[in-house]
Amino acid sequence: MNVRDGRGHLACVGLGMMLGGHLSPRSQAFIEQADVVFVAASDALVELWVQAMRPDVRSLQPYYAEGKARRQTYREMAEAILAEVRAGRRVCAAFYGHPGVFAQVPHDVVTRARAEGFQAVMEPGISAEACLYADLGIDPGRYGCQHHEATQFLIYRRVIDPSAYLVLWQIGLVGDVECRRSRGLPAHLQLLVERLADHYPLEHEVIVYEAATTPLAEHRALRLRLHALLDTELSMHSTLVVPPAMPLAADPAMRDALARATAPSTAPCGADTQETLT
Repeated sequence: MNVRDGRGHLACVGLGMMLGGHLSPRSQAFIEQADVVFVAASDALVELWVQAMRPDVRSLQPYYAEGKARRQTYREMAEAILAEVRAGRRVCAAFYGHPGVFAQVPHDVVTRARAEGFQAVMEPGISAEACLYADLGIDPGRYGCQHHEATQFLIYRRVIDPSAYLVLWQIGLVGDVECRRSRGLPAHLQLLVERLADHYPLEHEVIVYEAATTPLAEHRALRLRLHALLDTELSMHSTLVVPPAMPLAADPAMRDALARATAPSTAPCGADTQETLT
């Protein structure tokens, strides 16, 4: 972890969702030992907290601008981070949540740094997904769980399983194909509801979820009917959770096949081998 060979080094770390409560010791060490720390956080308080660990903190927030394509913003962020790595510095880029979940820049800079011969690592953080499971009491292994980004869910044909949980991320930005808006349009949300209505009753209960970001804050878990989503206040951090609308459908043929494959053989030891050889 302590890299001091004179070559540039990059660590992309996760700050977790909650201020001061989700940072791992390993990620904290990368921040404290870095020559330069970049921060992309959803709250100015988080940046101040990181700055207390390492004074040379550079916020990535100024790269955002209303009407500016987020793809351009991400390119500029990546170049700023890589410029310091190429200059031979130990660089830590800290991102809220998990740096590998719904975060293009960390994946981009780690891949490019490695391709240029630099050591680059990614350290996980507690993501909004992890908080969602804990706050809503959902075990994704019980019924299964499908995850999609909301706009991607709309513009591509997806196979939806109503017997599993469906989680749609960034519903507050749904329909922003050009990645230029900070808030979605009502007409785009209408299209999302219509798509969901192909698989779920409009009276089906859904959950609008937002993770807590400070110890004193409460997470948001607004339960409402699917049709009421059109009249609900959403933010860029809102996630839609659609619980199962039907029971799991058993596959008797596969159960029988599993039973046959599990049953002990009644043939004498070595009989199958002898028969094959002859």
